Amino acid sequence: MSETSPIIIPYGKGLLRHKNLRYESVSWPCDGREWSSRISACRLCLSRFRTFFDTLHVHSSHPPLPNSQPRHRTMIKSAITVSIVEQARKGPFVFHDDVADACRIASELGFDAVELFAPSAAAIQSLPLADLLKRHHLRLAAVGTGAGMVVHKLQLCDPDSARRQKAEHFIRDIMSAGAEFGGPAIIGSMQGKWDDVVDQPTAQGYLRDALQRLGEYAESLGTTLIYEPLNRYETNLANTLQQGLELLKPLATNSVKLLADLFHMNIEEVSVADALQNAGAQIGHVHFVDSNRQAAGRGHMDFAPIAAALASIGYDGYASAEAFPIPDSLTTARQTSETFRRYFRS
Repeated sequence: MSETSPIIIPYGKGLLRHKNLRYESVSWPCDGREWSSRISACRLCLSRFRTFFDTLHVHSSHPPLPNSQPRHRTMIKSAITVSIVEQARKGPFVFHDDVADACRIASELGFDAVELFAPSAAAIQSLPLADLLKRHHLRLAAVGTGAGMVVHKLQLCDPDSARRQKAEHFIRDIMSAGAEFGGPAIIGSMQGKWDDVVDQPTAQGYLRDALQRLGEYAESLGTTLIYEPLNRYETNLANTLQQGLELLKPLATNSVKLLADLFHMNIEEVSVADALQNAGAQIGHVHFVDSNRQAAGRGHMDFAPIAAALASIGYDGYASAEAFPIPDSLTTARQTSETFRRYFRS
């Protein structure tokens, strides 16, 4: 960044723009006075100012932000899910159908990004996504591929090679659509499972080979592919992060990472925190949700050791709310935002 590069600082619904990198040149809304009383009225402002100054190495004679994070610490980002898949209306997504409204609310509540679940790549491309993300100062955290299974019954362990190839093409198309906005694709339900027709070694072979090819494709797009271990009721291929690590270990690509979904982990892991620490740098995405698949804070999950584990491994990706909208979408989003701030911004 040059001395004349513009700095854009989100504040409320507007932007403060400054061309000088020196911190002293920034016109602070409260001029360094009465920080606690003024900032408490604008938590969104505080969160985004912290994110900005943790990222940018600057020096200043101004007082530090209250409870600001040390510059050497990584900053986990927040995201919220939105689905536009008709067949997934009962699925664990905070928002359904109205992407524009979801982006508006996400921005107002201080989220950094949205995670999108779409029926096809064409559906993603038909959205005014670039405009929505820019207008609301958001990013695309990830794109889901689960509609391949939900809508088209496609999976990577299908005994029919033509069906497996069709599943890969579906995932590639979603990957390409997401990569236009820097969002990696997630493989969850499309991984499939082994059964009486396709035994375990064969199914694992099919899945590993597909992940190798798709990982190479992700690398060519300049992004990553996110593989999600699921609980025992949804797959029998990889249920824990350790099993996910073992599945990915033989791959010749480094572009496939693990998704740590706290709901699945609560079912399968002996210790969620220990599993996160063991997976370390292989974690590429986190689904931030409670034990009952509701918003973080509405179940019995202990988030303190989870937050500590993520900090210890230097995780700086997204904590994305893949949760049921109980009792409603807005309440779920607010609860998630409050819990996220408590454990990752305090």
